Amino acid sequence: MSNGSSITEFFLLQFANTREWQLLHLSLFLGIYMASLLGNGLIITAIACDHHLHTPMYFFLLNLSLLDLGSISTTLPKSMASSLWDTRDITYYGCLAQVFFFLFLMSVEYFLLTIMAYDRYVAICKPLHYGTLLGSRACVHMVAVAWGSGFFYAMLHTAHMFSLPLCQGNAIDQFFCEIPQILKLSCSGSLLRQFGVLIFSAILAFGCFIFIVLSYMQIFTIVLRIPSRQGRHKAFSTCLPHLAVVSLYVSTGMFTYLKAPSNSSKSLNLVMAVLYSVVPPTVNPLIYSMRNKELKGAMRKVISWMFFSSYELPFSLHK
Repeated sequence: MSNGSSITEFFLLQFANTREWQLLHLSLFLGIYMASLLGNGLIITAIACDHHLHTPMYFFLLNLSLLDLGSISTTLPKSMASSLWDTRDITYYGCLAQVFFFLFLMSVEYFLLTIMAYDRYVAICKPLHYGTLLGSRACVHMVAVAWGSGFFYAMLHTAHMFSLPLCQGNAIDQFFCEIPQILKLSCSGSLLRQFGVLIFSAILAFGCFIFIVLSYMQIFTIVLRIPSRQGRHKAFSTCLPHLAVVSLYVSTGMFTYLKAPSNSSKSLNLVMAVLYSVVPPTVNPLIYSMRNKELKGAMRKVISWMFFSSYELPFSLHK
């Protein structure tokens, strides 16, 4: 195939060749997907309905849950459908749409995690200025900029990538249309056309990463100066969930996108893709709610209403 315009479909990687293993993969992904929908849906409902959770930290967490729902819904349903119907194909424009939406949602999530690091920095290092620096209008503006920046970045990256000529067939060694695997199909030398976008992406990602690292260096410096053990524990407990999510997101994402795709096996690529695209949207609700009494209380009220109440959900769950 001389270029991308002659390709009408791509073939995704199959998890298994036998019907039994395909159904096992379907069941596993379905369970993970339902767990992610339930966990993130509970967080969104709890935060939206409880006035006491209408704070910057929970506003950012609500957006994070929305992004997690979107990102996992971009990849898993197609993979599950492929196992159910024993197919591998995805249309050219279906692959393009999957790349765009996944890149859009993941980039917005990275920007949002950077904003959440700033939120923790202000809350711990500049608590007297928290209401001024992170007022309602400022929070909305920051989140709007994150969503808008992610949209334009995804458009730029997707347009440039799908303009590359493809000479290596149309078989993608991944369970969804992943950027490194699509770039493997491009003609030799054509990556120079993508060089500018890749450099811009690297600078943007590295800049956010440095901001997060510097924020936490300042946070840990302040926290370690707190005289009481209980105070230090409380401060750390508000930061550790975010730090755990950032560590998982950045480590797996950097390994996937910075390594040479030809230097690792299909199984390793598959594991890393699951770690950065499937695991975070599923475990984020657990990480953020595990040690958060306010959020757990609001989620319990939502669950109680779902199973034990025949009345409409009130605007506020707080009694």
